Amino acid sequence: MSRECMVTGKKPMVGNKVSHANNRTKRRFLPSVKTTRLFSEALGRMIAVKLSVRGLRSVEHKGGLDAWLVGTAPSRLDNDLLPIREQIKAKSKAETAAKAKFRKGPSARTKKMAAAK
Repeated sequence: MSRECMVTGKKPMVGNKVSHANNRTKRRFLPSVKTTRLFSEALGRMIAVKLSVRGLRSVEHKGGLDAWLVGTAPSRLDNDLLPIREQIKAKSKAETAAKAKFRKGPSARTKKMAAAK
């Protein structure tokens, strides 16, 4: 299991453990990365993501998973999140097209019929 945050990119760091006698031995500093499930409002389902606490705060600050994925450049996203981003964009594009269809005003034929009355 890789210990890398999908949002911030935090990874394990390497350093020295220093004893009281100043003996140095190698050690690893592991980030606090947890697998959490975030709800996608566009897709209507939960998505499992590996996040650090800082990454979770960043996602919530942007307005949720959907807003964060759409607002982040694809080059900065983890490879596992790219297909989810495309699904969200396709879903939101279809919804805006459906809304635009119903937002149009009356057609020319409807206007003629209303004027004839």
